[in-house]
Amino acid sequence: MRYVDITVLRNPIVSASPQPKKRAPEERTEKDIRDRRDKIKSIVGGIVANLVLAFLSFVVLFPLIFMVLSSLRTSDEYMQHVAHMFPENWFNFDNYVRVVVNENLLLGYRNTLIIVVAVIPIGTFFAAMSAFAFAKLKLRHKMFWLLFLLSGMMVPGAVLLMPRFIAYKAIGWYGTLYPLIVPHLLIHVGTMFFFIQYMKGIPSELFEAAKIDGCSTLRMFVQIMLPLLLPAIAAQDIFWFMGIWNDYFAPSIYLQNSQFETLQVMMAALNKDFMGSGSQTVVFAGAVLSCLPMVIVYLILQKFFIKSMSIGAVKG
Repeated sequence: MRYVDITVLRNPIVSASPQPKKRAPEERTEKDIRDRRDKIKSIVGGIVANLVLAFLSFVVLFPLIFMVLSSLRTSDEYMQHVAHMFPENWFNFDNYVRVVVNENLLLGYRNTLIIVVAVIPIGTFFAAMSAFAFAKLKLRHKMFWLLFLLSGMMVPGAVLLMPRFIAYKAIGWYGTLYPLIVPHLLIHVGTMFFFIQYMKGIPSELFEAAKIDGCSTLRMFVQIMLPLLLPAIAAQDIFWFMGIWNDYFAPSIYLQNSQFETLQVMMAALNKDFMGSGSQTVVFAGAVLSCLPMVIVYLILQKFFIKSMSIGAVKG
């Protein structure tokens, strides 16, 4: 009579499969050693890269940090310890009150905002409309006119400075905000060219179908193209806003009345008056206030700005 082991019948797979043997450390293959070495190199490389980026970020942000902290210091603190960064009173806003009330910095804010509000919405609309005509409409000789407009970007602005100055003075615009507003309203060639490149990535079938349905050209532009163009508009308006807000060259030439001085012209005069004195802290407070709108605008529109950076990238 043959006897059968009951445990084998109950669990034949477990009993039949041998347990894997643990490999001893000395039995590791050369591939395992190489993978471990690569992993260590990757970790060390990541740590070094982050340290380098942190150092570079500190170098870039240090002037801004010094500016903000110095704006909270008193004149005596600044004169006694110029290189000392941290203020004794972290809630000392006397410099901000002085630069707003005594130096009338709000007047510069007002004049600069007038230019921004007048130029950017109207200028963006006409630049987008021109780009739509060049990118999606069938026009005769449109390539010639596009190259003609782009050729104007090749002429340095300093060459046109004297003719513009004579023309503005002849028509009575010298000393007013008109030279800073009117020339930028109808068309901005750089913005138009950027919009053309963006519109080329939008299918033309959308507009052909809309045209078959009886949609006019203006309606196609307003109801179809403008909503699709919002990321590019946001990105360009950030650069345009920064250009107008930081512009010192043109306002310093065309403005002679103190009532029309822009923010950067007032900051330059403020820096000239207080340079090298204890009141330099007032200049720091004005610089902080002048930078604040740009930071706010970027934080609001950064999503569109980052999205627009992919424009022109290689598409797979």
